[in-house]
Amino acid sequence: MGISAKEVMELRKQTDCGMMECKQALTDANGDFAKAVELLREKGLATATKKAGRIAAEGMVYATYLADKQAAVAVEVNAETDFVAKNDKFVDFVHELAAVIAAQKPADVEALMGCKMGAGTVDDELKGLILVIKENIKIRRFAIYEGYCASYVHGGGTHAVIVKFDTTAEVAAKDAFVDFGKDVAMQIAAAMPTYLCKEDVPAEVISKEKEILLAQMANDPKTANKPEAIKEKMVVGRVSKYYKENCLLDQAFIKDGNMDIAKYVADTAKALGGDIKIAAFTHYTKGEGLEKRNEDFAAEVAAAVQN
Repeated sequence: MGISAKEVMELRKQTDCGMMECKQALTDANGDFAKAVELLREKGLATATKKAGRIAAEGMVYATYLADKQAAVAVEVNAETDFVAKNDKFVDFVHELAAVIAAQKPADVEALMGCKMGAGTVDDELKGLILVIKENIKIRRFAIYEGYCASYVHGGGTHAVIVKFDTTAEVAAKDAFVDFGKDVAMQIAAAMPTYLCKEDVPAEVISKEKEILLAQMANDPKTANKPEAIKEKMVVGRVSKYYKENCLLDQAFIKDGNMDIAKYVADTAKALGGDIKIAAFTHYTKGEGLEKRNEDFAAEVAAAVQN
C-alpha cells in the first residue's frame, strides 16, 4: 500500500526519527500508525512520547483557583496567530471565561457556550471578540475541580495546571499549604507526569513497555545474547524508571532531588499537622495534539516519500 506524505510527517513529528526511517516503519507496518511507532521504538530509534502531536496551535491556556468558590479551572482557547495571546481583550476574555466555568460549572464546551457571560452568553461574547480581533477563536477544552486546589500558569499561557488535594480546612488555610500546592503544580508543568501513581497505569501499558524493552534488547548486540534472567532484571529496572518518569508521586521533586513527590507530600502533611493527599491533576499544554500547517516541511516530506 502507498504511504502518504502526511502519514510520514505525522510519524516524524511524534517520534523525532528521520523521514526515511518513518517511511520504512510505516511500510513495514502496512500503514498501521501505532505499529510503526512501536517498530521504531523496538529499533531504539524513538522514545515513548507523552504528546499527542506537535504543539503548533496558537492562543493560550490558563489556570486559576478561585478561593471564594473553592474551585480550580484550567481552560484552553485557541486562535490563528501567536499575537492574539498578547491581546488584552483576548486575555481578559479567557480570564473571565474561567470565572464563568467556576461559577456555573457547565458539563462540557457545548454547555459552556450557553452560559451567561456579560450581557449575553459565552457564545455571544466569543462572536463579539472574533469580530474585534478578526481571527477565528475557539474554546477547545476545560477542566474544573471543586475543593482545596492549586493552580499554576507558565510562560504566559503555554502551560496550565490545576491540582486537587484531599485535606482539611485547617491545613488548607495555612500559608505553607499554598506554597506546597504551587510546588506540586509547578512539578507537573515541568516534569509532565501522565499518571498520579503506579496503580493508575493500565496493565496493558506496562505489558507493552516490557514487550518493547525486550525487543530493544534483542536488537542490541550488547544485550541480545545475555541470559533471559538478566534480561528480565533489566526490564524490571526499566519499568521502575518508567514509573519514576511518568507517575507524579514517584517523580523526583524538582526542588529537592533527594526525595520524591510522595515523600514531599508526607513531609508537608506532618509539618502542617494534618493529612494531605493529591487527589487529581490536569495539565494543559497550549496546542497539544493540534497541528499548524507548515508547507515547507510538508514539501520536504513529500519529496522523501517519492524517493
